[in-house]
Amino acid sequence: MIRLFKHYIPHAVVLLWLVDVLLLVGAGEASWQLRASQIGMVAGPFADRLALHGAFAAMMVTAMVSVGVYGADALRSMRYAGARLLVAISLGVIALAFLDFLLGEQNFWRSTLAYSMAFAIIFLMLNRLVLGGLLGTSAFRRRVLVLGAGTRAQRLRELGERPESGFAIVGYIAMNESHLVVEEAIARGAISNLTRFVENLGVSEVVLAIEERRNSLPLKDLLRIKTTGVHVNDFSSFVERETGRVDLDTVNPSWLIFSDGFSSGRAVSSVAKRLFDVSASALLLVATGPVIALFALLVKLDSKGPAFFKQTRVGLFGQDFELIKLRSMRTDAEAAGAQWATKDDPRVTRIGKFIRKVRIDELPQAWSVLKGEMSFVGPRPERPEFVSDLEQQLPYYAERHMVKPGITGWAQINYPYGASMEDSRHKLEYDLYYAKNYTPFLDLLILLQTLRVILWNDGAR
Repeated sequence: MIRLFKHYIPHAVVLLWLVDVLLLVGAGEASWQLRASQIGMVAGPFADRLALHGAFAAMMVTAMVSVGVYGADALRSMRYAGARLLVAISLGVIALAFLDFLLGEQNFWRSTLAYSMAFAIIFLMLNRLVLGGLLGTSAFRRRVLVLGAGTRAQRLRELGERPESGFAIVGYIAMNESHLVVEEAIARGAISNLTRFVENLGVSEVVLAIEERRNSLPLKDLLRIKTTGVHVNDFSSFVERETGRVDLDTVNPSWLIFSDGFSSGRAVSSVAKRLFDVSASALLLVATGPVIALFALLVKLDSKGPAFFKQTRVGLFGQDFELIKLRSMRTDAEAAGAQWATKDDPRVTRIGKFIRKVRIDELPQAWSVLKGEMSFVGPRPERPEFVSDLEQQLPYYAERHMVKPGITGWAQINYPYGASMEDSRHKLEYDLYYAKNYTPFLDLLILLQTLRVILWNDGAR
């Protein structure tokens, strides 16, 4: 994987993205040449249009990231990739035409945009047909050797067997473990020279997956392997990198303390984040004010009670604040006390189902962002009644309050909506990853992919 601003991106995705960019520039040039030949115009030097084609490619790639074209499902399914590509290119073309209209310029002709759209879809689908087979082969996967043959090793095997996995496990070595789960593991005693064994297999990374580390760490072996240029990683760090979450089953306080993350160099990033929050929330409130007013009226007409719903939530450093949303439930929804939301919740009103589905009920939260109680990106704020319970049952739950809560977040784009203790545990793993690895780049990635969640109704309830 390639690490970009503390966030890991699979090599396969980077390769696909780079080829896509080149093909999008090619699609822009092909459309220009086609239109020029139709109207008898001299196309002129390619260099004169490079900035134009670059803008086209940038907009298309932004739309593709937003709708999940580079997600795991799109990489392993041509049908899924085709559907997402069609939506992404269509949205990108509409956005470019709209920008051209706002700026009062004629850089992107409607005819060339139409041709570019057609060429882009054809080129990008061909790219996936050509590279699709290669992306799933070992040529694009890191060769990993696992030291261990227990439950952790089995979890790595299951992780590596996923179609979108970026690594292939070439072997398991049983390090004097009493309970073997991976039966094909080779006993450590059967290997005279572990360093040479690693070199002969062409291993690029060794992962330590020993169940009990006390007096069993093969320090000499690991040091020799490390000095040969092979990357050595522990189980928790490897899982974090491959899954984008902190594994609560294996993580411990010392790992959180000594592993990379929770950087102190966030002062500039925090200022930039706050400036973005203020400007974007103010703009959003102005732009969507009529929409909020319209649906506030519809909420009032649909059911008895106020149009807006206020509720106490836990924010930064565990401080309470008042969250405001458009009301989507009956006023007696919690007559029996605080409750988790459920699938097809009968307490949701008719108009409430719609505004939840398209996330219109979330728009008033921009006011909390403007006041500084929330951010656009961060862990979703929970209710104090639930937080006290969750902190007792889930380790490190309080650490998610070390960053501002957000309207959208890493957990929201990676995990379906859930309302149970087990769901909270999974979401906490993603929230901890965000708190540990926050950068403006990760915020941008989350904001873009929130469009995918809205378009495909992922997790809405």
